[in-house]
Amino acid sequence: MSLPVACSLTNSELQERRRSVLQSARSVVAELIEIEHGFRYRFPSDRIWIKELANLVELEHQCCPFLEFKIIVEPGDGPVWLEMTGPDGTKEFLAEIFR
Repeated sequence: MSLPVACSLTNSELQERRRSVLQSARSVVAELIEIEHGFRYRFPSDRIWIKELANLVELEHQCCPFLEFKIIVEPGDGPVWLEMTGPDGTKEFLAEIFR
């Protein structure tokens, strides 16, 4: 099934999401890696980010069902990664949303 690369939030809802959840996550991204169908974001190894990223995934999955999410927790005190991928157009969408 192919879902359109679009967010179901209204412009004002998206602006509120950016100010709250997205801004918090964006402020601590330590590294951004472009991958084939999206991006991989590195977060601190602090375990609070596992919960924060799970919350972000839950919220974003509701309004952007075309996205595929992976949370990767490296062993020991390694970083936490959030990988977001999707169909053609996803990279451009993510670059705009997470700017």
